[in-house]
Amino acid sequence: MLDAIHEQLVTEEIDSGLRLDRWLTDRLQELDYPVSRSQVQAWIRAGYVQKQGGKVRASDAIEPGQVFDLSVPASDPIELVGDEMDLTVVYEDEDVLVVDKPRGVVVHPAPGHLRGTLVNALIARHTPLSPLGGAMRPGVVHRIDKDTSGLIMFAKTDLAYHRLTEQLREHTTHRVYTAIVHGAVPHDEGRIEAPIGRDPRNRQRMAVTGGGKPAVTDFWVLRRFDRYSYLQLRLATGRTHQIRVHMAYIGHPLAGDPVYGPRHTLPIEGQALHAQELGFIHPRSGEELRFTSPLPEDIKRLLDGLAAGIW
Repeated sequence: MLDAIHEQLVTEEIDSGLRLDRWLTDRLQELDYPVSRSQVQAWIRAGYVQKQGGKVRASDAIEPGQVFDLSVPASDPIELVGDEMDLTVVYEDEDVLVVDKPRGVVVHPAPGHLRGTLVNALIARHTPLSPLGGAMRPGVVHRIDKDTSGLIMFAKTDLAYHRLTEQLREHTTHRVYTAIVHGAVPHDEGRIEAPIGRDPRNRQRMAVTGGGKPAVTDFWVLRRFDRYSYLQLRLATGRTHQIRVHMAYIGHPLAGDPVYGPRHTLPIEGQALHAQELGFIHPRSGEELRFTSPLPEDIKRLLDGLAAGIW
């Protein structure tokens, strides 16, 4: 059962030369739509995909700056409902809401997971959310993984949605994370510049790949332990699973990461990753806002255990 999809997608320089069906499948999967390439090809044949300026075929080669409109009817109507949840609201005004998300909570509904998300909780508290994010992602301008804790912002108005997503596209938002990774990272600080795209061997994972989109992560070592390191990381770009993929790529996967990390790791439910700082320009006032989230108890417990030589 799939909700209606209404998306306007713009190609980038890195997409040049890709087949339309492959590019569109990857973009929709990045947006959490569980679609296959064959399904996307069927939508193209049915006329659900339109290019501004003409008709399209699945085999068309992508050129930078093209705009594609995707409009797929719902297989069955889905109405989002509210779910009561204790929320830590860090900031709220008429345009913007900032929430400190606990580990284990999904940001927005998706087919097969329609309840218990942050969006459901915001609906329950009667928070207005911009519909521009999509029927299943109202107000959502960026995401953090289910098993990552920390700060996330929502757009309550269309003005906020437009201006916050623009800041994300231009990489002007301030997003800093803390993480525990495997191994003693040898350099006190560094920058990882490696493109990220769908793993060609497993489309459910991301990977550093030559056909991926540019991705940049800066990091600083806060403390080293015998077999682990505690890092601060800043996102210069915001690709899916970026920190998790980049740290695994340089040989220091996140502790507890069930997808990109080793089986034997620290006792934590999900990756030891926390979105600690979030900053952006207020969409209406133009004021620069910055927020900080305290380290969650599960990561504190791991750090105390590492310092004491328990792990």
